[in-house]
Amino acid sequence: MCNFNTLSDEEKKLHHEKLLHCANNFGGKNFFLHLLEAIRETKPHPLVSTATNFNIELGSVTWNKVIFNDKLQLLIKARVNESKQNNLLPNTDAKNHKKILNLLRTLRPIVFHVNPANKENGHGFFFQPFDIIDDNITKLNPLFDAMFFCSVDTVKKVLNYVPKI
Repeated sequence: MCNFNTLSDEEKKLHHEKLLHCANNFGGKNFFLHLLEAIRETKPHPLVSTATNFNIELGSVTWNKVIFNDKLQLLIKARVNESKQNNLLPNTDAKNHKKILNLLRTLRPIVFHVNPANKENGHGFFFQPFDIIDDNITKLNPLFDAMFFCSVDTVKKVLNYVPKI
């Protein structure tokens, strides 16, 4: 997702539609981008909040399980490899396979709920961190990637993408 320029036109269109739908359910592109900027500016990373929520004046993001910093750091490293191997899970003979597998088992049940402060702006949306393709292939959910890791400029590019006819 963060390497938007390398995606096919079909994938770009799909990511654009999904992200635009979520942005509209939060109050529009500007509100959504404001949320992302607030997430990027927060230190330490909002995902390691023991309160399992992130609030700004426009709305909130909540989730159902505490994520510890060591899991977040491992996820950040695994994200880099996902773009190279098209799979978050490394080969079974890789030395970090078991650590990544445990990370996936830990984070897989988490559900993130994003709600605007004013219900008139939209009804919000929810997502999980991973897309499980099969037992051996797991990918980072593009929405999760956009919410917490991709640059705001990349997300703007996705939101403003005009599909080719």
